[in-house]
Amino acid sequence: MKVKQVNLVIAFVAVVLFSFSCFCISKMTQIGNQLINCKNHILEFKGKIQHLRNKTENNRQEMLKALSKMKHELARKDSLSSNFGAQQKVDMMGQDEAIPDAFEDFKFFLPHLRKAGRISPNVIIGKGKTGVSFALGIATVSRGEYSYLKQTLTSVISRMTASEEKDSVVIVSIADSNEEYIHSVVNMIKKKFRKQVMSGSVEVISIPTFLYPNMLNAEQSTKESQTLKSHLVKQVLDFCFLMLYAKSKAMYYLQLEDDIVTKYMYFTKITEFVQNITTNNWFYIEFSILGFIGKLFRSEDLPDFVRFFLMFYKEKPIDLLLDDIFQIKNCRPMEMFRNCLERNKHMRIRYKPSLFQHVGIHSSFPGREQHYKVRFEL
Repeated sequence: MKVKQVNLVIAFVAVVLFSFSCFCISKMTQIGNQLINCKNHILEFKGKIQHLRNKTENNRQEMLKALSKMKHELARKDSLSSNFGAQQKVDMMGQDEAIPDAFEDFKFFLPHLRKAGRISPNVIIGKGKTGVSFALGIATVSRGEYSYLKQTLTSVISRMTASEEKDSVVIVSIADSNEEYIHSVVNMIKKKFRKQVMSGSVEVISIPTFLYPNMLNAEQSTKESQTLKSHLVKQVLDFCFLMLYAKSKAMYYLQLEDDIVTKYMYFTKITEFVQNITTNNWFYIEFSILGFIGKLFRSEDLPDFVRFFLMFYKEKPIDLLLDDIFQIKNCRPMEMFRNCLERNKHMRIRYKPSLFQHVGIHSSFPGREQHYKVRFEL
């Protein structure tokens, strides 16, 4: 009986253990399946994350390509603007964007211009450089088979330092309607002074022909004297036009001519002399005693000089008018000009020795020669 009971207990325990084992196996199988499912979900999630990363990278690459293409197009347009658009823009200054009303004084003194439209130069070469210390003006006209302009520009530019060239602008004003001469000047400057043209340190303008009045009816005793009179009148107007164009570009304006050479380190000497002047009450400074060469003005004073020149442009050459305006403004009534000049040396300042030499023998006036010079070591 006892043996039977023991067997039943053992059988019961075995059943319980088997059932528990089956339960555990079932749970383990279930948990294993869940783990596998979790692993699959994790792998699926990783796959989606990687897909998103790949898509994001592709989008980023596409955006970079688009930006690169936009930059390339902008660079191409900028390049076109610098090579062509800038030229056109500066040329347009002569029509619409020139210095506002800079040349309106001409209409007051030259009645034939009062019905004209906007008066402005034709800017052939230029970057519109402004804000410099010095503007150097050179008016040029055809002398037939003779030309000193290349020699003049070479001397003027080569005897500047790099910093002086950066702080200045040389303006060549072609005061001639001869198209062949205009093209020859432009081609020469573009070829010989390419660096200065590209930097904006050299500009070339031409004066509109309608500026000049009809002077053929001037009362002169001979045809030659009438032609000379017309030549001198035109010269005054040429200088006035150039001075007004240069006014807004620099603090000082230096008047030169197209047939001169400069002394070594002339620009450094001018700069140092101007900086060391103790008085600010000077009228103008002469760096040459010849004609209108080497005369330095404050740019802010140029309109006053131009108005006086235009008032008497038919009466005298411009260098003599310069004497007159000084005498009117600074000399006492009935005083000898020599005495006035001596008394006002601090206003009409003369630098010695001369920094400019006149080299042109063949005058811009046809058929005439000029040999006046001031000796100095180049």
